[in-house]
Order: sequence, then C-alpha cells, then structure tokens
Amino acid sequence: YKETILEHYNHPANSGVVKSPDVISKDYNPACGDVVEIQIKFEKKKIKEIKFQGQGCAISLSSVDILIDSVKNKSVDDVKNLSNENFLKKLGIELSPLRLKCALLGLKILKTAVYSHLGSK
Repeated sequence: YKETILEHYNHPANSGVVKSPDVISKDYNPACGDVVEIQIKFEKKKIKEIKFQGQGCAISLSSVDILIDSVKNKSVDDVKNLSNENFLKKLGIELSPLRLKCALLGLKILKTAVYSHLGSK
C-alpha cells in the first residue's frame, strides 16, 4: 500500500466519538468484514464535527480517515456532490474491484448520514 494509506491506518486522526452527534450512520462490507460508523454534528448546513469508529482492513479504515479530512467544515451540498471517482483520485492508489468496496464504504456511510440528517429536518 501507499505510505499515505498505512499512515492513516496506523494513526487515524479522525477516529473517536462525537459528543451529542446530530446523526450516526453505520454500515459494513460483508465481502471483507469491515464495519464503520460515522458520527456527525452539523452547524448551519455544514459539518462542524465528524469522527468515525470501526474495524476493518487498511484500505477501508484509512479511506474513511482521508475522507473525513476532506469533508471537515464542508457544506452538505459539497458532500452530496462528492463523486466516487473524485474521492478515489484523492486516495491515489489502484484498487481491485473487491478493494473498491472497501475504499468506498466510508463515502457510502457519509452520504447516508447527510441524507438522513437532511430528511430529519
């Protein structure tokens, strides 16, 4: 794996718990066994605080950590418009079809969380 992936896997800056989150979203990848939960606190349609917890392979957990770095203080519209392709470019590594599911798990959970929050308003 690229050095960046291993660094985020071994030292995730965004792992933890958000106190009194507005939304919690959790999902898993049955093919690999990855389980990830994302917690978000919003302020004026922007992500004010975001953390994750999870267990899984280096690709899934480092991808979530990198994803969270890229969406901190972003608007919900920015998250809604973030495509799989653009996110995969940020990772900068070649992935097999099975590993694509690992890499995109966090984005799927993040978008579920944002849409869930918007639906509750």
